[in-house]
Amino acid sequence: MKTLWLSVLLLICAGSAKAEGSDPKPTTVMILGVDHAAQLVSRNDQPALLDAFLDRAKPDAICIERAPEAFARGDFYEFTYEVQDVVVPFARRHRIELCPFDWEPPAEDQKLGFGMDLGALPQLRPLKGFQQFMSFAPQSLQRDLFHADDPKNLARVTQWASTPAARTKNDLPRRLYLYRTYLQAQRIAAAARAHPGGTVVVVVGEFHKLDIEAILQDDANIRVVQPSSLGRPSTQEIEAHDRREYRAAIASFNLLGAQASTGAIDYEFVRAAVEGLEAAGSTPEARLFRTRLDLLKKRIGRAEAVERYQAVAASAGDAKFSWNGVKDATRVDSYFDPFGNLSVRQRALLEAARELLAAGEVKRANELVDACAAGLSPRQREQLQGYWDREAGNAVPKPR
Repeated sequence: MKTLWLSVLLLICAGSAKAEGSDPKPTTVMILGVDHAAQLVSRNDQPALLDAFLDRAKPDAICIERAPEAFARGDFYEFTYEVQDVVVPFARRHRIELCPFDWEPPAEDQKLGFGMDLGALPQLRPLKGFQQFMSFAPQSLQRDLFHADDPKNLARVTQWASTPAARTKNDLPRRLYLYRTYLQAQRIAAAARAHPGGTVVVVVGEFHKLDIEAILQDDANIRVVQPSSLGRPSTQEIEAHDRREYRAAIASFNLLGAQASTGAIDYEFVRAAVEGLEAAGSTPEARLFRTRLDLLKKRIGRAEAVERYQAVAASAGDAKFSWNGVKDATRVDSYFDPFGNLSVRQRALLEAARELLAAGEVKRANELVDACAAGLSPRQREQLQGYWDREAGNAVPKPR
């Protein structure tokens, strides 16, 4: 066994010496640190801007934050909107190689360390804490595409990563982060070696950016360059890279999802998205978004909103939303919205029910929710009722 390990070591050293002796042209690596899904709330970090940046970078490969095994199954994290809805489609449209580079501990190790499988969802997501619905605080509305290029903006991350927990038994998250980020860097380095002299763009949660750069910077075959060095895409470029699905995602997340209840909404940004959808046609989806926007901006009252929602429901047929953020189609929710997996007709009925409930018309509201549940699976109906009861302020469903 000792001889075997010695042979492996000699082969590694020989390979390293050969690589150093060949002196290939270094690969340019740009690590774009993102706040997952914040593109949906910030006009300065919007999907079309990320799309335009990728086009300006002209990468030979794009590294995305997902483990290779999961990516091969078409499986993404729920919260990485920028990966599955912007970067991956962009790469496929332009025939750019995708390099998944993440690592996560096996489920059994998660149970051992955290007492649970981190990927297992409860029947109803919690109101607060781990696995709650995603939403953003007001400061996220000002986020810029190149926010993570400034180390000062990541000082909190650096401090946390370098400081062991006060009690060693609570240090697993930090230790796991260091190990995970190290392996991420190795997979990125492998992608760089596969494209000598080329350009590799890495899209990763900003939490990992500085550590990955520190690991890669001593590799003579890699030249780490800040994404901001390319310059910011112009307004014209951003407009040229805007897409219907981007506008639909922005409208849905801010008007229908958990974000709507926070009040932290850039209404001009959302209005532009809704108007862009309307310009492409007065679809039931666009009319639903318009009604919700007008209601939130207090341009219409509840009675008119109910009337408009019911008109949308009557005309929607089996229309689906252009974007809903749903990962598990057997559920009624998404990570962004308790009712994300409803059709346009069902959602219009639900929104009408919300306004009737707020007006004290409980019976009519519950009748619309019952109509909304038609066609759902037993599991989805149970989730729909659970989230509706929660929204209505009922801890236990009451007889109707």
